[in-house]
Amino acid sequence: MLTLHKFFSHLRHRHDITLLLASLLLLILAIFNPKIPVKRDIYSYILVADISQSMNVVDKTLNGKPVSRVAYMQDMLHKLVGELPCGTNVSMSVFAGVSVAALYTPIEVCENFDAINDTIDHLDWRTAWSGNSRIRASMTTLARTIRSFPEPAQVVFFTDGEEAPKIHVFNKENLTAFQGGEDWLLVGIGDDKGAPIPKFDEFNQLIGYWSNESFALQPGIAQISESNIGTRNDNVAGETGDRYLSKLDEEYLKELSKEVNGMYVRGDNLQSILSAMKKQKPARRDKSGFEIRWILAGLAGFMFILAYTPKHPVQELKTQWRNFINRRRRVKEALIK
Repeated sequence: MLTLHKFFSHLRHRHDITLLLASLLLLILAIFNPKIPVKRDIYSYILVADISQSMNVVDKTLNGKPVSRVAYMQDMLHKLVGELPCGTNVSMSVFAGVSVAALYTPIEVCENFDAINDTIDHLDWRTAWSGNSRIRASMTTLARTIRSFPEPAQVVFFTDGEEAPKIHVFNKENLTAFQGGEDWLLVGIGDDKGAPIPKFDEFNQLIGYWSNESFALQPGIAQISESNIGTRNDNVAGETGDRYLSKLDEEYLKELSKEVNGMYVRGDNLQSILSAMKKQKPARRDKSGFEIRWILAGLAGFMFILAYTPKHPVQELKTQWRNFINRRRRVKEALIK
């Protein structure tokens, strides 16, 4: 008991040792990553990536180099996921044909950061199950997909707005009775200028470009048939003039976003996308673990600095300054003599 008393008495007189021990204790606590329950909004997103072949068009730039829309989208998704706060839930999904396939239900972004980014890295047009691209028709199937989730999720849909084949009175999905969620966000990927859509083989080797006929509607009553509505042919352009030119269809995406009570933003700026996402409603409000390890680590660093700081730093600086002036005066006096 006496030894313990001496120890604490020694600490009271040696503030440097006390601060160093406190700093060490805080660092040890930070290693265990403690959390405190805080009631806040819980956000859950389904990030939908368009992997149809028009996303292979090279009309974007990254670091000064031309890249495809899908490569640009992947880079934007990586940055977006990196900006989401811990506690946010994310589901990565892909779109092709008329369907959206959720690769997994929403998972916590920080605990599964590497897995989510790995999914983004492997987005590829070859995983698509259909050559068509019917974004409008996918809204209904997307709503059904979200209803199967354990909790509500907001949509962030990355696409160029390219419908293949083109929307026609016979194949235009009626969304007047749409029962999806509100505040869905459509993010436009692509450029306003037209560029040809490359056609690749199964080994991802370029074999040509999609022709204008590929996006033409089938004639006759087959156009109304539910089994083959709007299927496009497999033609490859023979000459440059036959190539179908694809571009970001902003007007169509703005119109579609209004029909589903959503929003539209151009995907050229990360902050614009994040700002639009903040306007979306949270999935729920609940208690969530707030990480305090960085606060503990910061306090530990502050105490470490204080341990080597004088008790009276202002007086110490004044003393050091006076000593400096006195040394200079003595040197001058010695030189004069």
